[in-house]
Amino acid sequence: MRSFRISTVFTAVFCAAALMLTTTSLLAAEYVSVTADNVNVRTGPGTDHQVAMELFAGYPLEVTGKQGDWLKIVDFEKDAGWIHNSLVEPVSTVIIDATTSVNMRAEPTTSSPVIATVERGVVMNRLESQGDWMKLRHASGLIGWIHKSLLWP
Repeated sequence: MRSFRISTVFTAVFCAAALMLTTTSLLAAEYVSVTADNVNVRTGPGTDHQVAMELFAGYPLEVTGKQGDWLKIVDFEKDAGWIHNSLVEPVSTVIIDATTSVNMRAEPTTSSPVIATVERGVVMNRLESQGDWMKLRHASGLIGWIHKSLLWP
């Protein structure tokens, strides 16, 4: 009877641990950035599939699946497709995801002066994070802070 209880407890603990690992891996999203201009996103995992859209260097994407060397991706507007893994790198960029333009500020606070207005869909390089704010660099070289709630990912 005692060995039955021990094996039952062991089985329950093992199953709970496996479930936690599976759930954690499902919840941890993977993001990548496109490495070059004019990169094709396709309707399926291979060059024999139609081009669904063309992206530029730095464009951030969420990886939702994998098949061989191909990544199933989705962008901030929920457009989806497939991209070859040689055309992306770990995410280093964000995209402005707001209904209108957003304020870029000199410091990470709403009381700080606005140094630029940035339109929806503009891609910027991540520099650092401080609380709910992210320090970013625009392609022009301008550096400033934008609230994380206005960025994707």
